Amino acid sequence: MAEQSQSLRTPVTGETPSAPAAGGVSRRALLGTAGATGLALGAAGAGVGYAAAPAQATPLSAVGSGRAMFHGKHQPGITEGLQARGHLIAFDLAAGAGRTEAAALLRRWSATADRLMGGEPTTHDDTDVARDAGPSSLTITFGFGNSFFARTGLEKQRPPALDPLPDFSSDHLDKARSNGDLWVQIGADDALVAFHALRAIQKDAGSAARVRWQMNGFNRTPGATARPMTARNLMGQLDGTRNPKPTDSDFDQRIFVPSSGEPGWMANGSYAVVRRIRMLLDDWEKLSLAAQENVIGRKKSNGAPLSGGTETTAMDLEKARADGEYVVPVNAHARITRPDQNGGAAILRRPFSYHDGIDADGTPDAGLLFVCWQADPLRGFVPLQRKLDRGDALSQYIRHEASGLFAVPGGASDGEYVGQRLLEG
Repeated sequence: MAEQSQSLRTPVTGETPSAPAAGGVSRRALLGTAGATGLALGAAGAGVGYAAAPAQATPLSAVGSGRAMFHGKHQPGITEGLQARGHLIAFDLAAGAGRTEAAALLRRWSATADRLMGGEPTTHDDTDVARDAGPSSLTITFGFGNSFFARTGLEKQRPPALDPLPDFSSDHLDKARSNGDLWVQIGADDALVAFHALRAIQKDAGSAARVRWQMNGFNRTPGATARPMTARNLMGQLDGTRNPKPTDSDFDQRIFVPSSGEPGWMANGSYAVVRRIRMLLDDWEKLSLAAQENVIGRKKSNGAPLSGGTETTAMDLEKARADGEYVVPVNAHARITRPDQNGGAAILRRPFSYHDGIDADGTPDAGLLFVCWQADPLRGFVPLQRKLDRGDALSQYIRHEASGLFAVPGGASDGEYVGQRLLEG
């Protein structure tokens, strides 16, 4: 779990403000007017005396004004940096619902996602939960599970890469919290913006689909550290130093289905593996600092490999101590997950931490909502997890409790909805 990097998120600027909603100013328009409004209010207040002056309006912060785009080559929520709040939710189509109902649902969901990611309310019955916020880098991502294709009569369009994942020795899976016909990932840098989107997606499902499972996660809030840095997980480790980067020459090849790939409706899409991984924190926290670092293979303080250097220094797998033992133990997590130790297998990890309370025995129900992306899970997640199954030192401190694999089609063009090429092809 410790091999993933965090890229910086760049707010998109220059979008055209949309028309105000009836009776008020839209949140998207507010991005450009909040500062000017504050000046106007301050001047008006000064005319009637200092004591009566209203508080000056504060412009939306950089966190609130960050915006991801819904339409594009790829769906949002894959290459963006880690987001402070996240919701993962899976749906099953309702009894009697098929391809027609699924197409209508994806059309509704896509329209809602486009509006919410632009900082607009939903078209009707908006809850106003996010009324005062900017887009906050909201992303909404949609995928299809293996079972979706039989439910919609599209078995011939089901990709071979979507075959069920094999069993792993670390699995203790709850079937009720695994898989699903449809999957939605929601991420944002504001908790209320993320919840607002979750509620809107659930309401849009209407009678076409019912919730199968839903999980909530979080990461460090942007700006909480003095400089941008790799995130930490609930074990206190820097989590993700060796994540593939969009600037890598083979990034698209590893993460996205090519435009000429099969099936055609998955062009520019990706496959998401979702795992709820419980961390056995009571056991982990009993280890000494040195023992924890040997399990991971990196320094807890700065993520540097035990062989020396900084976080980004290449790990020296051959370096040995005076007693002949490797400095980075043979079963260290960071050694086992290196692509050059796995035939080049690589995944783009984009997880959320989670904490779902304390069990009756006082054990924290906490860990990682692991989400990873790859062009083909048989060349990405599966070989890595098989290798970890055979001797990862970290395995005795974690437990895989839920699992899912979803085909995430490419992004929708303007005027399209996600999955349209599958459902109407």
